[in-house]
Formats: sequence, C-alpha cells, structure tokens
Amino acid sequence: MSEDFPDYLDVDYSDGEGESPEDYPTLEDKIEKGIEVTRRGLEEYENPAIMWTGGKDSTLTLYLVKEVAEQFDLEVPPAIFIDHFQHFDELHDFVDHWADEWDLDVIYARNEDVGDYVGANDLGPGDDIPVDELSEHNQHHIRDILEYEDDTFPFLLDTYVGNHLLKTVALNNALEEHDVDGILSGIRWDEQEARADETFFSPRHDPDVYPPHDRIQPILQFDEAAVWDAFWFYVVPETVDEFPEDGYVPQDYDDLPNDLTHQDIPVSPKYFKGFRSLGSEVSTDKAAEEPAWLQDLDNTTERAGRAQDKEDLMERLRDLGYM
Repeated sequence: MSEDFPDYLDVDYSDGEGESPEDYPTLEDKIEKGIEVTRRGLEEYENPAIMWTGGKDSTLTLYLVKEVAEQFDLEVPPAIFIDHFQHFDELHDFVDHWADEWDLDVIYARNEDVGDYVGANDLGPGDDIPVDELSEHNQHHIRDILEYEDDTFPFLLDTYVGNHLLKTVALNNALEEHDVDGILSGIRWDEQEARADETFFSPRHDPDVYPPHDRIQPILQFDEAAVWDAFWFYVVPETVDEFPEDGYVPQDYDDLPNDLTHQDIPVSPKYFKGFRSLGSEVSTDKAAEEPAWLQDLDNTTERAGRAQDKEDLMERLRDLGYM
C-alpha cells in the first residue's frame, strides 16, 4: 500500500449518512447504488479485496463486483475468506466450488497460531485454550486490547475472545500481509443496530487498532427481502444459463427448475434448509423449516439462530475491526 493512503483517494466518507433502506425504494434503486459504490471502489483503491463468507450478502457483493468489473473493464480483486475452523462443511464446499467456477483468487485468512494449538491438542468447540500457550501477538490482543484476565478462553467463535482472535485478528493479518487498502464488505444497515450508521465508504485508519484501510459497502441499502429478490431475479438468472431469465423463486428444498441441482445455484443449500444466517456449525440453528426467503422476514429476527454473546457485544467488536 502507498504511504500516501488515504490521500490518493477521492471518496465521500459521508455518503449514506443518515440514510436507510427506505431511501432506495425499489430493487433497481438499490442495485444502481450498489453498482455506483462498487465501481468507485474498484477504480479508487490501489489494492482492493472482497470479503467473502459464502453467505448471501457477501455473495451478492461478489456478484456486483464481477458485473462491474466486466462492464467497465476492471480487475476482479482477490476474495478474502476467513476460515475460523468452525464453518459448516457445506459452506467450505460452496466456497471452493464457486471460487473455481468464477475463477476467483481466494485468500484464506486464518489465525494459524490458534488453529495449530487446537489441532495439536485435538480440541473441539468449547474446549479451553490456555492464553499463555499462544503467541505474543495473540496474547497482546487478549490481554492488552480485549483486557481479558482469565487464564483460558473457550474455543468458540461466537464469544468475545473467540470472535476477535478467529475472525478479526485473522482478517487484519491478511489485510496487512496483502497490503489491502479497501475491502468490499457485504454488511447492511438493517442487519444489526451496530451497523445502522455505517456509510458506503467507511474509514478504518487507526494503525494502533488495524492496518489502515477503508470498508467499501455496496449493499448497505438492501434489506433481507431485497437481497433474496436480487438473487432470484438477477444473480441466479445471470449466473446460471438454464435458470429462467425472468426469475423463479423456489418454494422448497427440491424446487429447482429445468433439472438444475443445488451445485448449479450460487445459493448455499443451508438457506434452502431454513437457515437465515450462516455463522459457526456449533452456534447457529435453522430459523424455520421453509427456505430463508419464504420465512416471515418482516416480523422475525434474521440472526435469531446465532449465539448472542457476540451479537450483544457487536459495537465493541466493530471498534476492534470486526466486519
């Protein structure tokens, strides 16, 4: 990254301030804004990357990046996938498959120090990890940044220490190693209260907390229902040749048109099975039996199936570099 960052950028950090999904009333309005933000992100940043989890929001962001790159003759940047060691197996399969289909360069961000200790000691989710067995770098984050005082912490993703080490530290290490100055992220205003005040270009410039970079956030203006509408009427028809061009909304797990299989569709099968949010295998449950897009999206909570320790600490985690 240039030492002049962010002086070489021409982005408006106030873009989106005070707005909500209602300011973009139609799906076309939301997509148009997403294209605008994505294009500026790809053009302005010297070393951008895409945050890709395999979930619906980051895959929609990836779709926008691919479309904009093709339309304006720009490069598709690498995707960063945070491997926190507790993913659903189906999610790994999904990411590997579509990375190959779309010819993506995927950077796998892992906290190898924690992973090596877990592997060497045959630990499973919930088992305790001694703080003093980890590297000085991880101990610094635990003791000095998180101010965590216990001798051990549980090997669980959706806890304060676990989330920070397994996701945030892993991400920040990757940003530093690959000199990323802007990361395209699929967060939304309506997803959590802690994200409601985000802007389309969000600075992260404090070198004492994270490698200085910006978050580029093209789908802030989408709500959950609009994300699914974008998939069934844009992403899937434009990605899958055999899918109806005018869209088709599957009504259950087996309801795919034209003899297509789940491997043919860039939507994780977990969503077909009733999951609305894909966290870790041990701390995320399905929300209902019907596919995610058919559930009561207006009157139920999208992340209700997620462990709440991390959810309740979201604002503080964001200050430390969490997405």
